[in-house]
Amino acid sequence: MTHLRGVKPPLSSDTEALSKAPPVPKYLAPHAKAEWKRIMPQLISRQIITRADLAGVENYCAMIGTIRQIEEERAAAGGAIDIKLFGVLNRATQTARQLAAEYGLTPTSRARIGAANTDTDDDDNPLAVR
Repeated sequence: MTHLRGVKPPLSSDTEALSKAPPVPKYLAPHAKAEWKRIMPQLISRQIITRADLAGVENYCAMIGTIRQIEEERAAAGGAIDIKLFGVLNRATQTARQLAAEYGLTPTSRARIGAANTDTDDDDNPLAVR
């Protein structure tokens, strides 16, 4: 298994970025559809999503939908934790977090996008603090 460690490359606008949000995939569950509608305007405005990225965004939304569904079921059961569902919840949360970072949906990844859009005179200085 390979782990990518160290400094991640900054995200930047893509020349093939979508300018309009595609329709919500019909197969997504209600919570996943809501997440799609919530994040897609941000992704479009940052000009980082292309048609090739849509499967990853669908996966992110599906994982968020799974997390919310499990939490609703847990709340309806009086807060009881089903060990099997907890494992699914844990994996879905990890996957959603990783995908969120890929698409600039976390504070750190948004900062990388902002850093990519700034020009400074210190580009040639590897010790420059940003």
